[in-house]
Amino acid sequence: MPSRLPRPFLNLAWSNLAAQSAEQLSLAAAPLVAVLALRAGPGEVGMLAAAQTLPFLLASMPLGMLADRMPRRRLMLWAEGLRALSLFAMLIAFLSSSLTIEWLALLGFLGAIGTVGFSVVAPALVPELVPRGALALANSRLELARSAAFTAGPALAGSLVSWAGAAATFTLAAVLSTFAILLLLRLLEPRRPSPPERHPFAEVREGASFVWHEPMLRPMLITGVIFNVSWFVLQAAYVPYAVRVLDMSAQTIGLTLAMFGAGMLAGAMLTSRVVAAMPFGRAIQVGPVVSVLAASAMAATLVFPHAALAGLSFALFGAGPMVWTIASTTLRQSVTAGPMLGRVSAVFLTANAGARPIGAALGGLVGSTYGESACLLVALAGFVIQACVILGSRITSLRRLPVPAA
Repeated sequence: MPSRLPRPFLNLAWSNLAAQSAEQLSLAAAPLVAVLALRAGPGEVGMLAAAQTLPFLLASMPLGMLADRMPRRRLMLWAEGLRALSLFAMLIAFLSSSLTIEWLALLGFLGAIGTVGFSVVAPALVPELVPRGALALANSRLELARSAAFTAGPALAGSLVSWAGAAATFTLAAVLSTFAILLLLRLLEPRRPSPPERHPFAEVREGASFVWHEPMLRPMLITGVIFNVSWFVLQAAYVPYAVRVLDMSAQTIGLTLAMFGAGMLAGAMLTSRVVAAMPFGRAIQVGPVVSVLAASAMAATLVFPHAALAGLSFALFGAGPMVWTIASTTLRQSVTAGPMLGRVSAVFLTANAGARPIGAALGGLVGSTYGESACLLVALAGFVIQACVILGSRITSLRRLPVPAA
């Protein structure tokens, strides 16, 4: 990592890499263990997936409030400690042959709370550790770690479960989570003044109201929600569409999906250069516009049914939104006062997480009623709308990051 990023941030960045890797290993291993070792069916696997995602809706706002009221490093340590304990508990239960689908779901739920804590606190902590001019670079390094874990984690988990067994996978995930904790212990967080005592609901309401009334944040929130609904409409339809319409094999489908991770890595590596090469408002627009191109490439398979077009679509979906994530996080950090960053991050995380089941349900409804091909067109319409929202906002006029909030 470049030397101009200070050492406290480097400890956060490497801890983030270890934590994200532990998360992706456990997320990929849990359903494999459920099916292969516990003989779980589709309903039980669905319950497991719900347990691993529900904390993003339930815990984001409380943890965001805590991130603004207590030392953020301490909260990250508690969160990562909870994930490590859940992973060690999975390992012990598996080795003692006492692991059940219910225990797997419960421990996955607890581990996901740790994930939410890390996801809420890290963006709030970055502005305290790096100069304002290096925010985009710092955020790109955190997202690069997430992209690498997202890309390699599922493949590594599948290989470990196949070759060495589930115990080895849980062990590696637990060790990585413990390593993340050790790196966080080395992080020195600047002291912040203690906030005045207020009712928790008043603090949550203040964060949500700030996001909605801030002219730079509201269009980003709306864009993110529409993007996530559209993305999950597409996700719900893609595999059946690829099998039934594009006549792809399982291996080919896997290759097209892998292009998403490759696109994420490319986007994370290039974002700091993109931000430096153009007015900041234009850099913000890159992600939503590229998403329209990606959805158009997928819709083009209705006319030209080639796997290469689907692969190109997923590569663009990985790269463009990664630029959006980094640039929008940087803008969010710039316009939000430090004492409110945790709650603002939590509002965005909660809204995006809430949009995903809506998109999945909409995709299922449209797909079952009109077929998978209709889902592609509905998703394309959604991506066009989210691009219009950001293109029509005040963000377009930004030439550089605005003056930080007081």
